[in-house]
Parts: sequence; C-alpha cells; structure tokens
Amino acid sequence: MVRFEVTRRVVLGALAAVPIVFSRAALARHVAAADGIRVDVTPLRENAGDPTAAWVAQTLPGALARAFAEQGHPGAAVSVTIDYAMLGSGPSGGFGIPVQNIDQMVGQVTIDGVSHPLRATNPYYPQAVDQPLFEQSNFNRIAQLSQAFAYWAARGYWGT
Repeated sequence: MVRFEVTRRVVLGALAAVPIVFSRAALARHVAAADGIRVDVTPLRENAGDPTAAWVAQTLPGALARAFAEQGHPGAAVSVTIDYAMLGSGPSGGFGIPVQNIDQMVGQVTIDGVSHPLRATNPYYPQAVDQPLFEQSNFNRIAQLSQAFAYWAARGYWGT
C-alpha cells in the first residue's frame, strides 16, 4: 500500500510540474503537424486556458493526420481552429451508478479554402479512479475528444 501511494504521488507531482515546464512562452500559438495539418488553439486558450489548450494542441494534430489517412487522404492540407472544449459534468445516478456525461469540442475546419463549423461530442462515464487522478482523466477525455473531432472532420469533408 505504501508503494502505491508513493507511485501515485510521483505521478501527481509530475503532472503538476507539466504547466511549469511548458510555460506559455514555450507553447506555440499554432501547432503545425506533418502533412500540412495546422491547429490553432488561440481561441481555446482564451476561453479555457491551459492545460486544456495545450492538451488539444498536443493531441489533435496527430488525430487529424490519422483520420485523414484512414479516409484515404493522407497529406491533406487542413487548418483547424478550436474555440471550445467542454467537459461535461453531472451528478451520479444514485446508488453509485455513473451517468453519461457529454464532452464537446467546437471549432472550424478549413480544407481547400472552404471553412466548415464542427461540433464533436464524446460520451464520458465517470469512474472512481477519475477523482484522485482528475488531471490525467481530463487529459484522456481531451484526447478522446480530439479523436472524435478529427474523425468527423475527415469524414464530413470527404462525404464518406
């Protein structure tokens, strides 16, 4: 039991140090990924701040590259601006039964000079482990939202 607590403390300490190590000056306003994918999180940083904007900037470019490659369009020139990333929170269903919450990501996708608004949603079911590791849980939720957003960006544009 003691070993688990030490390990958990180390993980939580490392997660707490992430914003210190990656200061705002170190984080670029625009994140460019391979294959011409560009993600702008400036509006999100103004609306939600860090670390949410940093997490989106970290996870969305790779998710977009994978989604467009899966749709048969690797290397597509895509520009994305993320305005909001909202993590749903709600009460439990009583008797310890988790209730589905809906996480949302809202932004604009521009491909070949044509811009489209996009709102992606992802269900989230709270778990007991989320409370002590809430920062890791929130990062995982943002990563899943990024995957959902990328999927709909690729699928919606190419009409498949």
